[in-house]
Amino acid sequence: MAALWRGRHRWKRTNCLHVLTRNLTGKYDYDLVVIGGGSGGLACSKEAAQLGQKVAVLDHVEPSVKGTKWGLGGTCVNVGCIPKKLMHQAALLGTAVKDAKKFGWQISEPICHDWSTMADAVQNHVRSLNWGHRVQLQDKKVKYLNIKGSLLDEHTVKGLTKAGKETILTAKNIVIATGGRPKYPTNIPGAMEHGITNVALECAGFLTGIGLDTTVMVRSIALRGFDQQMAGLVTDYMEAYGTKFAWQCVPKRVDKLSSGVLQVTWMDNNTGNEHKDTYDSVLWAVGRAPETKALGLDKLGVQLDKETGKIVVGADESTSVPNIYAFGDIGEGRPELTPTAIKAGKLLARRLARHSAELMNYDSVPTTVFTPLEYGCVGLSEEEAEKRLGKDGIEVYHAFYKPLEFTVAERDASQCYLKVICERDGDQKILGLHFTGPNAGEVTQGFALAFQCGATYSHLLQTVGIHPTCAEELTKVNITKRSGLDATVTGC
Repeated sequence: MAALWRGRHRWKRTNCLHVLTRNLTGKYDYDLVVIGGGSGGLACSKEAAQLGQKVAVLDHVEPSVKGTKWGLGGTCVNVGCIPKKLMHQAALLGTAVKDAKKFGWQISEPICHDWSTMADAVQNHVRSLNWGHRVQLQDKKVKYLNIKGSLLDEHTVKGLTKAGKETILTAKNIVIATGGRPKYPTNIPGAMEHGITNVALECAGFLTGIGLDTTVMVRSIALRGFDQQMAGLVTDYMEAYGTKFAWQCVPKRVDKLSSGVLQVTWMDNNTGNEHKDTYDSVLWAVGRAPETKALGLDKLGVQLDKETGKIVVGADESTSVPNIYAFGDIGEGRPELTPTAIKAGKLLARRLARHSAELMNYDSVPTTVFTPLEYGCVGLSEEEAEKRLGKDGIEVYHAFYKPLEFTVAERDASQCYLKVICERDGDQKILGLHFTGPNAGEVTQGFALAFQCGATYSHLLQTVGIHPTCAEELTKVNITKRSGLDATVTGC
């Protein structure tokens, strides 16, 4: 038996013997190889290194259709959360300048915005973050390789440089954190040739805020997956703010005219009529696709979701193949949020280093949409709560309020609203909290902690508010939807 076993493996290629030897001896180049240098992958690799693991992280950015490339840090740092929030801030400052006149500031007209100045400042900050990430990896002794990674087996990664040079790395465990990339509609002529990609409402909001004529074309609903009452308030505010909406409309084609402008042809499903108009830029926001195709997962038998193409993962981020893990946007059913990926990556690193057994808690993850009127939420939407417990099983406390900042500025606060969704019986555990208004992210972040502690409606009422703030309105909310009473806050 022994002679036949050895001879069988010698008959195969040498690298098979090498893999067999590694499995027997437990010797690898690294304890952990992470494929993907986004927020999650970097967090995982640095945490593992701090726990004494020998770690390598591979990161490679394929240029976009338009040839755009970026540095270490992934979508959030380079083309997502960070530049988006900074440009959102630019738009908020424009509104603040207009408000300032009501507060006595003498500001000469006309007030205008310079795109190049903003873009250069944002890009400089992003580059500083790119450099900071590289320095952190070096300080924590994580090997950074700017190469494209794919899997050969459950312990082997092949790296490919831009010049086509191959590098083989072996590891006890492999983590996939490659995230996703924006999708283009494949059935619309001219979409890819003449369009760019990003996030719809947030981009439309700050573009309107810096003075650009902006239209959002919506085929069905806005902010799918979010509470739809809140989504309606967000878009109502945006329309009043100056953003145009083409509801129930579907683009058919994009053509570049001789003048250089883009002509968009679309169908209005409300009327059945076809329309055309011209624009300087067309931005597609039709979802994201996971970066799985070039990883070689099919050859290893890593299970993917048939509809989304994302990796099917367990509660511990494990895939269907031992020693291969995946988390972040690439994982099926996981929130596509940077802080979630960062925390999940750190917890995974601790488990792989046998430092902890704690799993990521994906329930009640807070988030904020940085539209002109910000929307923050944590927990269940009203639709989801009603679906789970029934209409009679929930109590919704709500209020329309006016931020103090809006009063002297004479700004419309019709869409400044909050609601707290609770179980109707027992202690009235809070199931969801939703807030539209200034600094929604800061407000929601604080209340998110309470969700981890099992907050109830009585806990909310026992909390002393900070006056005068928008957040304090959540500690005073007492009108239920069921009552039918006017939920407008009066007095200070």
